[in-house]
Amino acid sequence: MASRLEESATATEEAQQTEAEVSLKREARLRKFRELHFKRNEARKINHQEVVEEDKRLKLPTNWEAKKARLEWELAEDGKKKECAERGEDYHRVKLLEITAEDAERWERKKKKKNPDTGFAGYAEAQFRQYQRLTRQIRPDMEGYEKQREDCGVDFHPTSNSLIHGTHVPSKDGIDRMVEDVEKQIEKRAKYSRRRAYNDDADIDYINERNAKFNKKAERFYGKYTAEIKQNLERGTAV
Repeated sequence: MASRLEESATATEEAQQTEAEVSLKREARLRKFRELHFKRNEARKINHQEVVEEDKRLKLPTNWEAKKARLEWELAEDGKKKECAERGEDYHRVKLLEITAEDAERWERKKKKKNPDTGFAGYAEAQFRQYQRLTRQIRPDMEGYEKQREDCGVDFHPTSNSLIHGTHVPSKDGIDRMVEDVEKQIEKRAKYSRRRAYNDDADIDYINERNAKFNKKAERFYGKYTAEIKQNLERGTAV
């Protein structure tokens, strides 16, 4: 009788222990499920925010980032100018003091690399570029200036009553400079790309200008592979 009671008590303890373990496992699974549910909601919330932000960015102009950076830079510059004005300092001088030697060298290299001649855009632009190039070459001749001033006298600053037309005689150095500049212009003009001369003896294997350009490209890339086939077709011995 006592042994049966012990067995029943042991079985009851094991059952309780098993139920406790099952309950603990259930609680752990529920806790993990709640954590996953919370993470899913957080991910859904973040994804929704990202979609809204992306939609806002897509609706903005294409150069919005550049405009925004430019506006921020202008606001910062205005703030610095106001601060310098309040302290009674020169803004440009303060700005130059903040520039490092590395930045200055980098800007100088960019200026040297930049090509101011963008090619022919119009006769007015070409004439203005030539004027700037010629004026940069001018070096003041103070001795010649003083000599001409002494020779002309009061007519050096002519008025409406002055008669000096045809009296100026250019110097030999001035004529040499003009000749040198003209020769440079002729040499530069000779380097311009010109239309290639038409060859009457060349084979005509095209029907128009566009087809001729295409045939030249095909010949350049595949000519060495198709030379034998082309020769056989010309001889009439192609199989």
